[in-house]
Amino acid sequence: MVLVPEALATTINGMSEKTIALVTGANKGIGYEIAAGLGTLGMTVGVGARDAEKGEEAAAKLRAGGTDAFAVPLDVTDDESVAAAVALFEDRFGRLDVLVNNAGIAGPWPSSPSATTAQDLRDVVETNVIGVVRVTNALLPLLRRSEHPRIVNQSSHVASLTLQTSTDSAYGGPNGAYTPSKTFLNAITVQYAQELSGIKVNAVCPGYVATDLNGFAGTDTPADGARAAIALATTGVDGPTGGLFDHAGVVPW
Repeated sequence: MVLVPEALATTINGMSEKTIALVTGANKGIGYEIAAGLGTLGMTVGVGARDAEKGEEAAAKLRAGGTDAFAVPLDVTDDESVAAAVALFEDRFGRLDVLVNNAGIAGPWPSSPSATTAQDLRDVVETNVIGVVRVTNALLPLLRRSEHPRIVNQSSHVASLTLQTSTDSAYGGPNGAYTPSKTFLNAITVQYAQELSGIKVNAVCPGYVATDLNGFAGTDTPADGARAAIALATTGVDGPTGGLFDHAGVVPW
């Protein structure tokens, strides 16, 4: 199964309207390319960024390339910041169609489990897991107003317990914070999918992408890494929910 993105449209009172999307952590790297890709499909895209100035710069660059983009100051670890972002979408659109939870941090790397401190783990989980829950729950009322709501959570191949226990060090080696945080995120994704029957919720693995998260050591480009998220953000009514995917298809849990 190869994931192929498709255009979506919301119909209200017989009129077709643009799909409204929010991508967190979208001022650079994979998040930026996800925003660009959704824009290419005709969506209006909120560019979530913790640094408001960088968010504005990214949104301006996307607009220059033809994307209907706007900046959304958003720190996923801060309740007030998230509430302000929700209010922005409420006031401007009254709904949200696509949420891509892309924002994440690596934490100490490399850091074996035995060298990981409790604070290291708290910091990474706060962004990579609790931040996703915080943003998702705050935006659920707006997503429920969409005719085709989609949630995509940015995971990783290293989060797959199957791959971690059936291969050698090809998937990053032992790590005490980032890797288990993404496994935790996979579990949360499944629970959301089970609860939210009207919303398709999936997790994606971007691949080994050259970003500042890994010191630009990756072998794939950010555009490569955005492909699976774009496809799942636009999956049709018969598309999957509660799964883990990369651009080529299903990834084992």
